Amino acid sequence: MRPVRIGLSLASHHLVDEPARGVQIMIERAKVGAAAGLDFLSLGDQHVTPTPYFQNVPMLARLVAVWPDNPKRQVGCLFLLPLWHPVLVAEQVATLSSLHPGRFILQTGIGGGAHTFAAMGASLRTRGRDIDESIRIIDALLAGEKVDSERFGLSRARISPVPEKPVEWWLGGHSDAALDRAARLGADLYIGPGSIESVRDITERFSHACDRHGTSANRVVARADVIVADRSVAAIELAEGIFDTGYRGMSMADVVVGDTATVSARFAALAELGVTDIAVRQMRVDQPVALRSIELLAEIRAQLA
Repeated sequence: MRPVRIGLSLASHHLVDEPARGVQIMIERAKVGAAAGLDFLSLGDQHVTPTPYFQNVPMLARLVAVWPDNPKRQVGCLFLLPLWHPVLVAEQVATLSSLHPGRFILQTGIGGGAHTFAAMGASLRTRGRDIDESIRIIDALLAGEKVDSERFGLSRARISPVPEKPVEWWLGGHSDAALDRAARLGADLYIGPGSIESVRDITERFSHACDRHGTSANRVVARADVIVADRSVAAIELAEGIFDTGYRGMSMADVVVGDTATVSARFAALAELGVTDIAVRQMRVDQPVALRSIELLAEIRAQLA
């Protein structure tokens, strides 16, 4: 079994009165993740939010300045493709990839929410077909090809620059259709936060889908919402306090809490299920707690190695 990579899936949603403070929170967390030796830095994608959400493309461009200029320590971000025009995604990715020497991580998701789709002028009904066509177009554009698409009204579209290295596709999802899509394309799989049982179910179904298509993934990435503290009891108390106020419909079983030994054991269990990379997201905690939690990931990396 190869060593599990641990990276930072940086939270972009911060309840701040001054936008500059939200940006500073993200910069501070990225700096600590860089010092901890984490393997990758990634950002999410969300739109038309009623509370501050700092958008991925400009934020990643800023954060690359504090991330190690090392090709093995990658950067990337998520695009909910049905909400984006594929040419724009390809152009943004190509520019972002030029800011860092590593292979850019292009995460994809199908998105959801009628309000969000309506506000972005996208269709929930056709999002499955839209993401399939977007992936085809973006992949070809990033390879320097000219692209036609009746669905998006493209005729011999092309972009410049193109990435010097091929991008690394992480396709997100847990439905049968999403798993089949990732397997059919031979892409890496990105699994959202959840219990060990849910990850086992997803990895088993993905393995069966790969068998059907005769493909395999280089990486299986699992996001983990985490609180690491110097003492397990402190982490548990923090997590319980969060869930007392209601946390995105999740339960304690969906998150990883504890000291470094406890969290290392949980990550090792994920590795036993075939997970190669863990994208750590800090829970909704005060900044000093989040920074210490990220800092302690250095010890967890060492234990897993």
